[in-house]
Amino acid sequence: MKTQHPNSSAWSRTASKLDAADTLKNFRDEFSFPMHDGRDVTYFCGNSLGLQPKRTQEYVIQELEDWRTFGVEGHFKARNPWYSYHRWFAEPLARIVGALPHEVVAMNSLTSNLHLAMVSFYRPTPERNKIIISGYEFPSDRYAVESQIRVHGFDPADALIEIQPAEGTSTLTTEQICDVIKEHGSSVALVMLSGVHFYTGQRFEIQPITACAKSVGASMGLDLAHAIGNVELELHDWGIDFAVWCSYKYLNAGPGAVGGLFIHETYADRPDLPRFAGWWGNDEARRFTLQHNFVPTYGADGWQLSNAPVMNMVALRASLEIFQQAGFALLCKKREELSIFLHDVVSDVIADYPWARIISPSDPKQRGAQVSVAFDTHGRAIFDALIARGFVVDWRAPYVIRIAPVPLYNRFADIVELGNALTTIMQEFA
Repeated sequence: MKTQHPNSSAWSRTASKLDAADTLKNFRDEFSFPMHDGRDVTYFCGNSLGLQPKRTQEYVIQELEDWRTFGVEGHFKARNPWYSYHRWFAEPLARIVGALPHEVVAMNSLTSNLHLAMVSFYRPTPERNKIIISGYEFPSDRYAVESQIRVHGFDPADALIEIQPAEGTSTLTTEQICDVIKEHGSSVALVMLSGVHFYTGQRFEIQPITACAKSVGASMGLDLAHAIGNVELELHDWGIDFAVWCSYKYLNAGPGAVGGLFIHETYADRPDLPRFAGWWGNDEARRFTLQHNFVPTYGADGWQLSNAPVMNMVALRASLEIFQQAGFALLCKKREELSIFLHDVVSDVIADYPWARIISPSDPKQRGAQVSVAFDTHGRAIFDALIARGFVVDWRAPYVIRIAPVPLYNRFADIVELGNALTTIMQEFA
C-alpha cells in the first residue's frame, strides 16, 4: 500500500516555495495549538472555532487585576476603561467588513443580533411578508427567521422561501437567487443570506443580489459568521441594510465570544425606526440622567441593549490587534493561495474515488478558506481517522468534512501533510 500520493513530491515543492515566500508566517507563533501525541495538531477548523491568541491570557488577567484594584471605578480608571470599552472595536471591525466606524458595534451574539435586526428590517404586511434564504442554511438562522415570521402572525410554510441548488449541483448561482427574488417580487419583505455558506463554503455575490432585492422593495440582511475575518467585504458600498456575525470562528475570540452588528449609515439617525431598546443604546449624554424617554444614539450603537461584557470582549481585542498588525489585504491574499492549494491537493487525492467529491465552488473567487468534501460512504470513518492522526477538521452531517486553512496560523506544508494522510486513509476503504 502506498503511503504517499504520487503527486506528494510536487505538493511538497510547491508548499516549500509558498511557505518560504509567506510574509505572514511568523504570525503562527502568536497562537496556541492543542497537542496530539506530543506535537501540535494540524489545525483546519478555524471555520468552527479559531485558535487562541497567546496574548489573550495576559489581557484577561489585566482586566481581572483592574477589577480587583478599582472595583466600580474601573469603568473610568481601568487601563482600558470599561465605560467606553466597546468603542475600541469600531475601527478594526469597520476595516474588516468594509464599513464606516459608526456602522458597526461589537455586542451580544449572532442570533440575538439577528433577532434585533429583524425587529427593525422585517416589517411584514399582508401583501409583503416573505423572507428569502438559501437552502440548507445554518439551523439557528432558520429558527430565527421562522420565529420572526410566526411572531408577526404569518405561516413559514407560506412566508419562508428557501432557494435550493439545481439538481446535480451543490451551490446557488447569482442568477438563480435573483430569479427567485423577481418571481416573488413585491411580496418579498427581506432577503437574508450568508456571506459564505456554512456547509459548502460558497461565497455569495452580495452586491448584485442586494441590487436585485432593492429593486423589488425588499430589505437585505447578511449572516457573516463564516465570512468575517475570512473574505473581503464591502458592506457600506454594497448598500445592505444590516449584517450580523459571531467572532469565535475566523476572528479567534473564543467560545461564545461577543458578536457584532452592522447597520447601514442610511439608518444612523432614524429614531422612528422600530427597534428593541436598552439603556446602552440610549443617547450617551442622557444615559445616566435616568430619563424615561429613549433617544437612540447615532449609528449601530443605537441598537445596543446593555453595557459591554468586558471579560467576554477581551479575547476579541487580542485577536483584532493581530489582524491590524498583519493587514487584512495580505491575509485575504494568503487565504486565497491556501484555498487554491488545498483544493488542488484534495482533488488529486479523491480523483480515483467516485464516492467522494468537493462540493465547494471550484472558482476560488466564489469560496472562502473552506473546502467541503462530500462522501457517499465512509465519510465519518475517514473523519475519525484524520482526527486520530492529529488533523483537526470538521464533520457536518450527513456526509461532509469541512477543511479550512486559516492564513494567520496555517502553513502550506500543513496541506501536504493532510494530503498524504488522506491518501493513506482512503486507500483503506478502496
